[in-house]
Amino acid sequence: MAAHLEQALAKLKTTGVRMTPQRYAILAFLLDSMTHPTADDIYKSLESKFPNMSVATVYNNLKVFIESGLVRELTYGDSSSRFDADMTDHYHAVCEVCGKISDFEYPPLSDIEMTAALHTGFQVGGYRLEIYGVCPDCSETTKH
Repeated sequence: MAAHLEQALAKLKTTGVRMTPQRYAILAFLLDSMTHPTADDIYKSLESKFPNMSVATVYNNLKVFIESGLVRELTYGDSSSRFDADMTDHYHAVCEVCGKISDFEYPPLSDIEMTAALHTGFQVGGYRLEIYGVCPDCSETTKH
């Protein structure tokens, strides 16, 4: 995590983003989190350390991180956006019961990109793959 945080801080510095204690804490939390938190999750986790910080501060900083290419926003219909600081190519499995999101890797889907381009005429700029199902915790709960 420390190396990722140092890289992220260096990237922010080159884009002229001033580092505040709140910004640092939000970024460190995101880089350390594997849960794909919502802005509210981040706020609740940090509010005891930063009692004067608002949810708006969290959203504004997330916007800065997204614009800087450090964080991606994951939107799922009507539910709150979730945020992911893992910018590598990876995919998500989403629990339909509790909403938990787990990362998984698979070889890049270049065949799908080429097929989509061929069938639609689109110049494919990216893609997002999500698998939906029930996570192990929820599966265990429903067995009892």
